[in-house]
Parts: sequence; structure tokens; C-alpha cells
Amino acid sequence: MTLILAVDDEPLYQHLLQVNLAKEGYEVITAPNGEEALEKVTNRHPDLVILDVMMPKLDGITACERIRQFSSVPIIILTARGEEQDRVRGLNAGADDYVVKPFSATELVARVRAVLRRAQSTEQITQNRYFIHGNLKIDFARAEVWKENKPVYLSATEYRLLIQFAHHVGQVLSAEELLVAIWGPSYRDDKEILWVSIARLRQKLEDTPHNPQHIVTRAGLGYLMPPVEKTTGELKGGA
Repeated sequence: MTLILAVDDEPLYQHLLQVNLAKEGYEVITAPNGEEALEKVTNRHPDLVILDVMMPKLDGITACERIRQFSSVPIIILTARGEEQDRVRGLNAGADDYVVKPFSATELVARVRAVLRRAQSTEQITQNRYFIHGNLKIDFARAEVWKENKPVYLSATEYRLLIQFAHHVGQVLSAEELLVAIWGPSYRDDKEILWVSIARLRQKLEDTPHNPQHIVTRAGLGYLMPPVEKTTGELKGGA
């Protein structure tokens, strides 16, 4: 059974999360703050974490950053209506998606399903196990990314986004195409989540994020991974 950790200091929202997700067949455990969330991620290994932003002891943004230091578990943050800065901060911290309070049970379950589906669908059809792009290497079989022979830690969503570019080298992908492919049709107009995810990827993959070589912007059109000369010889680091 899929295990979900719901973290919120408000008993009402803890109850809403637990009841609505349990109705869909998920096993739900709860925590009232970020400190307990870290302990339960470590000890219980949930399949997904839902984190409220505003909490005592350790807020959701900081908890998300700390979880990302050791785990790629999918994370959804809960933000108050209109708090755009919290959504951006959460995505920058490594969250995969967000839900705005107050939320409906239908929206919550849909977001949970979408994030879990993305996390479980990282396998891609490819003729080669390895993909090389400059100083970047992807090991498809192990879902690992390496830069200059050093491992790069990506969340499930970041990895799927990178794979999308790797499978379309030299092709310009519009924001709408990427949003639909990675997040689903309902995200077609949610440019913010794409912008933040692209920026996060560049911080991890590029030598100079403001002058990217792996993920390039084509103004008014979209993004692409430009073609490079093929690298020959034995692959090292993570093979």
C-alpha cells in the first residue's frame, strides 16, 4: 500500500488529509511539524510527503530542503491562497508540486495521483543505456545523472524533465509541451512551476546557470538541449 506522510500543525487539515487520502486507499501517517516529518521520512520511508509551509519548530520550506539532502521522495507543499512567494520558495527547495489552501478533496487527490504517477514513470524507452551531453551523463538503467564524473542529485520531477530534453536533442520544446508531458494536461498554463523547475535544473547541471549549455531558452518559442559532438571512448563515473 502506498504510504503518505501528511505534515500540518493544524489538526483540522491533518484530519482532512488523512480522511480524504484514506478513502482513496492510501495509508496515511501524520506529523505536526517539520522536525517530526524528518524523523518519519527517515524511519518510515513514505512514498509521498505533503508539507504545510507555515509550521512551528521547523517550517515546511526548511524541512523540504533537508529532506532533499538525503531523499528523492515526491513532495507536495501546502500554501495559503495568494502566497505566490511560498509556492516559488517551495519549488526552489525541491518540492514537486503544490496545493493551495483551502483545497477540495478532488484537487488534493488529483495532485497526489499525478505526482505519484510521475515518480513511478521515470523509466524511458531508449536504445542506449547511457546518454552523453558535454560534461553531463545519464545512466538510464539506474536513473542516475553525473556531471564531470560526480553524481548530481535530482528529484523525480527534475529527472523526468531532463529526460524529456535528452530524448529531443536539437528540438525546441514549448512550455505547453513540457508542462503536459511532465505534469499533465491540467498544468498546461502553469508556467511558474516550469520556470522554477528549469531554473533548479540549471543550478544543478550548468557550469554557469545564466549562460546554459544543456538547457537553452529560445525566446518566444520554448527550450531545447542543443546537439553536441558525440563523445567516444569508455564511459566513467557511475557506470
